[in-house]
Amino acid sequence: MKFLYSLLYSLLPGVSLSAALIAPRQPAECVAATPGGPLQITADCIDPLYSSPVIESETDQTAPSAHRLVSGYFNGTALQFNIYLPPKEQFGNRFFQWVYPLQNDDANSDVPDTVAFCFSSKAYVVQVTGTLGYRGDAAGAKLSRTVAAKYYNLPPSRHIYGYVYGGSGGSFVTVGAIENSKGVWDGAVPIVQAVPVSVPNNLAARALASLVLRNQTSAIEDALQPGGGGDPYAKLNRVQRSALLEATKFGIALQAWQDFEAVANTNTLAQLASVVKGLDPTYQNDFWTKQGYLGTEVSELGDLLRAAKFEGSAIIQKVERDPQNIPLNLTLDSVPANLPNAGLDYNLYSSDDQLIGPLTGTLDNSSGIFTLAAGNSNATLSAIATGLKLRIDNRWFIALHAYYRYQVPSRAGFYGFDQFRNSNGQPIYPQRPAEIGPIVAQSTSGGGTNTGAINTKVIQVDNLFDVDAYPWHADWYKSQVKASLGSRFNDNYRIWYNDHSNHYFETLPRDQTNYLVQYTGVYHQALRDLVDWVENGKAPPLSTNYSVKDSQIIVPASAKDRLGVQPVAQLRVGGKDRITVRAGQTVNFEAKMEVPPGAGKLVKAEWDFNGTGDFVDAGLGSPKDKAVITGKFSYQKPGTYFAGLRITSKRDPQSAFAAILNIDRVRVVVT
Repeated sequence: MKFLYSLLYSLLPGVSLSAALIAPRQPAECVAATPGGPLQITADCIDPLYSSPVIESETDQTAPSAHRLVSGYFNGTALQFNIYLPPKEQFGNRFFQWVYPLQNDDANSDVPDTVAFCFSSKAYVVQVTGTLGYRGDAAGAKLSRTVAAKYYNLPPSRHIYGYVYGGSGGSFVTVGAIENSKGVWDGAVPIVQAVPVSVPNNLAARALASLVLRNQTSAIEDALQPGGGGDPYAKLNRVQRSALLEATKFGIALQAWQDFEAVANTNTLAQLASVVKGLDPTYQNDFWTKQGYLGTEVSELGDLLRAAKFEGSAIIQKVERDPQNIPLNLTLDSVPANLPNAGLDYNLYSSDDQLIGPLTGTLDNSSGIFTLAAGNSNATLSAIATGLKLRIDNRWFIALHAYYRYQVPSRAGFYGFDQFRNSNGQPIYPQRPAEIGPIVAQSTSGGGTNTGAINTKVIQVDNLFDVDAYPWHADWYKSQVKASLGSRFNDNYRIWYNDHSNHYFETLPRDQTNYLVQYTGVYHQALRDLVDWVENGKAPPLSTNYSVKDSQIIVPASAKDRLGVQPVAQLRVGGKDRITVRAGQTVNFEAKMEVPPGAGKLVKAEWDFNGTGDFVDAGLGSPKDKAVITGKFSYQKPGTYFAGLRITSKRDPQSAFAAILNIDRVRVVVT
């Protein structure tokens, strides 16, 4: 295998023979620290799964700027890699590596301008695809050092610094990497962190709360939006209040409900149903038939779930097949009335109501055509015929809404679940035989268990409006790191919370730009601060100062007290957060803004008087630590407007990257 390591490199067509062969070595294989535990990767050991890299191509690219792109794969695996090497004068002896389970082979696919940012930070880029877990990323990182050393003609003793970062599912990989490797990476930035209780529980809790609160959407949004009084419970009945309180104590950011539909989106929960079905196949039946579950509970909440349950059927009238006689789509005699738009399961039954098997696909309500998806079993496909029944239901999906109640973790410290324990610490609801969250976490990370035993310096980035990765989950992981590191904690760890940012590490959706801000610049700055911390011994800005109450992360109002790196704005209209004026009347706005100590300078302020996400420059002037600005606007049409002020700070005002944003808004009612 070690011979193949270098031989394939030299024989591949199109690869420059001037590139030196990767010298075969005979180091020991990587081993687990404990039997059955995650593999411990060091700089020198060989992971037996990834022992034979193959360089497929080396090409000179011009976009986003001149660089060498080295691409290939690891023989016998699905793992592919790309290494983006800037010219030597732009190389600062480091690499950045974005990790994410579902990324494709373009380093800019998840986060635009990733390559340009890394090059501007004097780092080359490592990208690995086609695998789950930290081991493949570690193999790519280690190979990249060999490739870079040859390309830049570095002496063997030169250590190239490496930094790994990833968001959401990529945070699982990032944490798995830094807890189970030594000498592979020197620093890490976990972003919008998922933990071993996140999936599918976070999504399930959102689904249940939004189902109960659906007819109070406007009242909840109005209460939580600027100038709304701040009490979302005021107009709720007893069941609704209880549901919102449960969701809040579980960790759904209360302020996020001001965009109800964003919280209530259940598409991802529907997609994850197959995971629970595979790991806990009897849950759905137990939920609807056994005592102790909400599906059988005699209560108003139980009634709401049973009312949301849908069951219907249709007869197959026509089957369209391909030339190999494989069914492609089914024409039904009718589409059941009141068909839900998410979470549907389809099962094929015989004319005498005997189950043949499940089917996956999509149903067009208007045409009554069910288009079969890939992956259906051959046995079920071969049984399809006219006259058979297609039963449609959402029993699994609705049952999943309450799944988190039956997943109280055996591991201590996950305080959002405490409401589901009695005074003796025992669960008050029946518990499922398998805890799904830890299984998903270990699978995604490659075996990591979130011990907190980090082997690099870490800056953790999380967001206060995130309803996918709950903010308190990052606090939980912080506690694991603190317990592991003890007195070394402050020398190796920071956590930065960002207000008015949600889960998107991709470009923020246009319809959310009027009340949220992109946070890409925060983890860009975190990476640059890690470089200074690791390579130069310069400590980064302090962690965000916060408290926790009922699983809600609470930060101080001022930048000097909040700390972290995000600037803080306070916008007022007539000295308040709400004003009522006549159409045509001039409205006066005043905004105060400030950057936390050591976190850079304010470089931009922008008005959005109409609350549409269309910002115009406010004329801040030269960079400064703090500022007060005023603005005037006249509304010509009656209505309610949420006027906003967006501010930007930077450590380096000349840099095209690492811009850190925040926003504040007020309500203007025009009569």
